[in-house]
Amino acid sequence: MRIAAALAVCAIGGAVCAWLRMPLPWMIGSMLAMASVQMAGAELEPLPGGRDAGMVVVGTALGLYFTAPVVHEVAAYWPWFVALGFAAIGFGTLSAFVLARLGRVELATGFFASMPGGAADMALMGERFGAAPERVAVSHSIRMLLVVTLFPIGITLAGFSATEEYRPVLVAFDAGGLAALLAIGAVTGAIARRIGVPTAFMMGSLLATIALTVSGVQLSSVPTPLVNAAQVLLGCNLGSRFERGFLASAPRFVMAVIASVAITLGAAALVGWGIAAGSGAYLGSALLAAAPGGIAEMSITAKVLRLGVAFVTAAHVIRYVIVVLLTVPVFRLLEARQQGRW
Repeated sequence: MRIAAALAVCAIGGAVCAWLRMPLPWMIGSMLAMASVQMAGAELEPLPGGRDAGMVVVGTALGLYFTAPVVHEVAAYWPWFVALGFAAIGFGTLSAFVLARLGRVELATGFFASMPGGAADMALMGERFGAAPERVAVSHSIRMLLVVTLFPIGITLAGFSATEEYRPVLVAFDAGGLAALLAIGAVTGAIARRIGVPTAFMMGSLLATIALTVSGVQLSSVPTPLVNAAQVLLGCNLGSRFERGFLASAPRFVMAVIASVAITLGAAALVGWGIAAGSGAYLGSALLAAAPGGIAEMSITAKVLRLGVAFVTAAHVIRYVIVVLLTVPVFRLLEARQQGRW
């Protein structure tokens, strides 16, 4: 009953935002609706496995944009994507010091709560170094809520819209082909999870679909209603993290998180502007590429706003890998310096 109620609330929230013509309506609407009822004490539950299913659909849909010509175009930007990954480490570190100071928490908690990687990955890494995992999770939930809400709306209000760099998917819909495509994505996602790949179902389905698309294999497109349903599942999962008493449990820390995220958003916007100025990429796409959100959320935003989907997706995948690989080494350096060992 709680699961069915959660799906109904999230679907209604998405429908209302779609009616209001908000950007990314199905994800933002479902997320805000779920968060609102949870903080009101509803205690609803997201669909078990819903996030993974949504990730498979989104990863598959995004992979269809990576045709051979598009991959060739996007590959030329790889130095900028690598630079973006290191910049993300930089503004995450800056945000960490702000959070630790204002929130009066130890550096470990502030650092792993501020790195723009997956919440689960950062919580697990941080716990090894004495970070409070529940506060790390809270921080990432707030960051995702603010990024997913503010960035799409800000980009839309700024007038960024479809450009020549947007390449629509021209593959015809085929029910059997779609079933095969999603099955391939689900299997590769399960394999990716088994071997410990972060955001496994997103990465597995994305890479499998890219491999097929680059090879010229055209099984089917992914219909818009299915992508909207996937957004509802993702938004429902994000919103479910906000439970009753969420803001009241540690108000100082929550306010410090909001302040630190504001700094992260400002720094990310500057980095996006720098990438656009230096590489010649469209500013709207560069801003989304630099946004400190998740791969699925920012890439699907690019799809909905008809910006450079492959550009934004590739940028976030590379950034994510760099952040996951370097978070612990960078923290060890900061910890050594704090303890006066260098």
